[in-house]
Amino acid sequence: MENRDLKQEVTDKYSLRGRVFNRIREDILNGKYKDHEELKEVAIGNELGVSRTPVREAFRQLELEGLIQIIPNKGAYVTGIKAKDIQDIYMIRSRLEGLCARWACDNITDEQLEEMEEVIYLAEFHAARGHMEQMAELDNRFHTILYESCNSKMLEHLLKDYHQYVWRVRQQTLSSGRGAVSNVEHKYIMEAIREKNADKAEELANQHMVNAYENMVDQGLLEMYD
Repeated sequence: MENRDLKQEVTDKYSLRGRVFNRIREDILNGKYKDHEELKEVAIGNELGVSRTPVREAFRQLELEGLIQIIPNKGAYVTGIKAKDIQDIYMIRSRLEGLCARWACDNITDEQLEEMEEVIYLAEFHAARGHMEQMAELDNRFHTILYESCNSKMLEHLLKDYHQYVWRVRQQTLSSGRGAVSNVEHKYIMEAIREKNADKAEELANQHMVNAYENMVDQGLLEMYD
């Protein structure tokens, strides 16, 4: 009985730390905290209804990810995502998404393909009406299905993290007119996966990320991250 209680206590501790970490990271990535802004343990702990300990642990993990800098005897400061980081993420994603699409050809289920097709259809509907918020949500959903369909926990985890890191700039890109074009590219990727054409699926998914990044550059969307 004592061992089970101890195990539950440990599980709760780490799940709490995970929730705090994910919340702070999300707040940094969505722009709630600005570059160079100091993050205060007590204020964040009060906001989230937790002690300083899980906040301090989250800070250490965020520093490892390069999102904050902890300066001894001073505090923790946001470093955030820079233009170079975005470029690196998209070039890495281009390779990993290609691999994901390749593996999806052998592992995607009929249910996942049906949902992917429905997402693309709904995105066409909302694109024609200029519903950018819905477009962003559906873009998210397409990639989530793709990641889950590769049947690799490790690759899925990496891609979901990278996808979250660039959430703000992705929203701006989709709003700039890229959304409809992106959805057409999703459709081609889906068709290649359905045909089990692994080479084509990989090439299309790779190019999809390159196109997204080049659109950001053309639109000047990365200037605010310099």
